[in-house]
Amino acid sequence: MSSTNHTQLNTTLDVQRQGILGVAFFSTVTTLPCCVFLFINVTMLYTLRSKEVFRETSRYILLFNLLFSDTIQLAHSQSMFLLSSFRVTLLYSVCVVLTILNNLTHSVSVITLVVMCLERYIAVCFPFKHSVLITTKNTGVVICIIWCFSSFKDMMQLTLALKLFLHNVSTVQMQDFCGLENVFVDPASVIFNKAFTYFLFVLGGVAVVFSYAGVVVAARSASTDKASANKARRTLLLHLLQLGLTLSSTIHNSLLIVISNNLDRVQSVNMQIILYVCDIVLPKCLSSLIYGLRDQTIRPVLMLNLTCQMPKLE
Repeated sequence: MSSTNHTQLNTTLDVQRQGILGVAFFSTVTTLPCCVFLFINVTMLYTLRSKEVFRETSRYILLFNLLFSDTIQLAHSQSMFLLSSFRVTLLYSVCVVLTILNNLTHSVSVITLVVMCLERYIAVCFPFKHSVLITTKNTGVVICIIWCFSSFKDMMQLTLALKLFLHNVSTVQMQDFCGLENVFVDPASVIFNKAFTYFLFVLGGVAVVFSYAGVVVAARSASTDKASANKARRTLLLHLLQLGLTLSSTIHNSLLIVISNNLDRVQSVNMQIILYVCDIVLPKCLSSLIYGLRDQTIRPVLMLNLTCQMPKLE
């Protein structure tokens, strides 16, 4: 009998040990690339504020706004991933604030991508009107509208969350990990969030396809700069990929549920890590890669900053 108990104890300890090692391994595997890309994103943000040409060009101002929101999302996502991996729960109020912040920056990222696509479309198809329409002042106004519009949506969700909290004051501590599905459980909030997600998906898809089609048509015109049009076309394709990956993060948790119900534990964990990297981490890093490596104006300054040879601000 004692031998049986000893065997069961050893088996339990082995399972616990494997679980701890698995959490430590996957936490390390995801945290290292996140830290690398956070460093690149922060350096890119510094780069976009270090030169006057970046601060006074609408395209770079929009890029700064996109990178800023993506960097917040990346830091938030990895923090939530680590907390859930180590089974750490948060106060309900703290979780609501963090979730609202993540939703806000997610909406800002998607809408900023849409505006950047339209800016490329105007630059190629209406080059003479571009300098009149796309000014520093107008870009600042557009960015303010983006943040206000996104904030209005999140304030409505916050109102629904507070209403639920006041009806159930016992929910001071989260019983599960901090996530959208565990905060906004009110049916009206769920429907509102889905409707807004579908709106963003349609808005983004239509804007990118319209811009891409316009650039392709313009590229065939004899009066259009072929090199500029082809570069804009490739940029729009990359934005379409970026937009798709960003919007796919909205169904991330739903995919996790399907995977958990249809695969064994080891396969499920592996797939969850792959999905996390593809749906959450990768979209937040594409902006730095797209512009940091392809843009001839940004690349030399970014490389200088990445090697910690920080030039003086201009």
